[in-house]
Amino acid sequence: MNVATAPADELNPRRWTALFSVLTATFMVLLDVSIVNVAIPSVRNNLSASDADIQLIVAGYGLAYALVLITGGRLGDIYGRKRLFLIGMAGFTLASALCGLAQTAVMLDLSRVLQGFMAALMFPQVLSVIQVIFPQHERARAFGLLGAVIGLATIMGPLVGGLIIRDDITGATWRWIFLVNVPIGIVSMFAASRVLPESRAPHATRLDLVGVLIASTGLFLLVYPLVEGQTSGWPLWTYICLAMSPVMLALFVLYERGLAPGKFPLVQLGLFRIQAFRVGVVISALFLAGIPAFFFTLSLMLQIGLDYSPLHAGLTVIPFSVGTAVASAMSARVAGKFGKLTISIGSTLLVLGVLGVILTIHLRAEHVGSFDLIPAFVVSGLGLGTVIAPLLNVILSGVPGRDAGSASGVLTTFQQVGGAVGVAVIGVVFFSLLSARADTTVSSVAPTLRTQLVAANLPPAAADAAVQGFSRCFRDFAKQTDPTHTPASCNALARQAAASPAPVRALFTNARSLALARDFESAFERTLLVNVGLWAAVALFALLLPNANVAAQRSREPAAAAAH
Repeated sequence: MNVATAPADELNPRRWTALFSVLTATFMVLLDVSIVNVAIPSVRNNLSASDADIQLIVAGYGLAYALVLITGGRLGDIYGRKRLFLIGMAGFTLASALCGLAQTAVMLDLSRVLQGFMAALMFPQVLSVIQVIFPQHERARAFGLLGAVIGLATIMGPLVGGLIIRDDITGATWRWIFLVNVPIGIVSMFAASRVLPESRAPHATRLDLVGVLIASTGLFLLVYPLVEGQTSGWPLWTYICLAMSPVMLALFVLYERGLAPGKFPLVQLGLFRIQAFRVGVVISALFLAGIPAFFFTLSLMLQIGLDYSPLHAGLTVIPFSVGTAVASAMSARVAGKFGKLTISIGSTLLVLGVLGVILTIHLRAEHVGSFDLIPAFVVSGLGLGTVIAPLLNVILSGVPGRDAGSASGVLTTFQQVGGAVGVAVIGVVFFSLLSARADTTVSSVAPTLRTQLVAANLPPAAADAAVQGFSRCFRDFAKQTDPTHTPASCNALARQAAASPAPVRALFTNARSLALARDFESAFERTLLVNVGLWAAVALFALLLPNANVAAQRSREPAAAAAH
């Protein structure tokens, strides 16, 4: 049966079971965005992967995912959302198996790209399913559950990855990061095939292939340089691509506008006449610009600055995850009382939580520990969870059922692009601060290190040379954009330290830890001010949104318009 937004007496009695079947897949897809980062050292050693291979393993998934979301959403409108979900889930499961069984870095690279492609076919269908099988009064609750899954999956990648690698008993190390998806994917496919109703857009003809080509080109020119620019040092080609992207996207809009009546466009531009959708996708991109960037810089600060293991870093953000899950589950009740103000309230909580993180690090300095961050992380998590679900509900509340796939694809693309822009911009700020403050940091550590080396019976001249080598190594390390790379000056210092007595080696190790903690914490504190500005802007812009019920009333779409 093909299902649309149906009257109460035609509601699918298994709609909640159907929702849980697709939420399982959603968690798995979003988890794979970040979980792979934990496995990079093992992959590099096991497959003798080059830096270029490692970059593609991380970036290939996100790039393919971002490029295909709009097309994936529209394919669901045309050929059926259940069908596209199952195809995407099957392809994602197969790609996960190929990743886990990869014998070369090239095979792993290609399998990751396939994973991202299949995820983009699958994920827009989740939003479409909620849009067409749930009545308006139940969507807030459904989106609340989806928001909890999105929040948890976004945050828990490092924790899950750390647990898998730490507790590996088969010798497969990194491979179980991917192979664990296979049984989950099979169960999810089986459940969805039984309980997920089919739905598609009425009068859908064929895919707008010219629109797909233009839109994909424009998005590639935008996303690829954002993903690769930081690690490549922002060469000229990145700026050329970024300059060409808006030209191609403008050409896409002109092409879609010029389609003859009766054609089925890739993006229904009439969606942007709906105030909730027009304003909401921009707010969503702005909000998401801060989330991946926050966890990217937090991970660097914890794992490199404070020398936490991936598992320790993952455990540190559990309070954030708990706060997100609780607030997402409660967001439907909060939104019922406060409407669009819920988004402003959540964003304000995020701002307060991040300010709490800044204050905690500033007061505790290099002595900061996981327990110190619990209060600020709980408040931040409550803020994140309070925003995600109500924002999705408001954005999609006035969208006609026939355009659910197109709207879902556009929304998730805005979110992906926002995340890529945020990581790129905030990454530039973070690494620039690391480099700019390296001299100040090393100057605060070097005198004490020299005194300790002399006290350890190292001749003054040798102590001076050792401190100079330490300072040179630290400056070179702070100036690079790849924290996993070891500069040549640091290799030379390591050889010198290895030839020294154990007490001298311990002094170098302690000085390095102190300098890293101070530099990374200082850069992280100041970078978080960018996040504060982003989420404060979201709190203000959210006031431009209509409430979900108002947006729904403005939609003139008949209740069963999406029925086939």
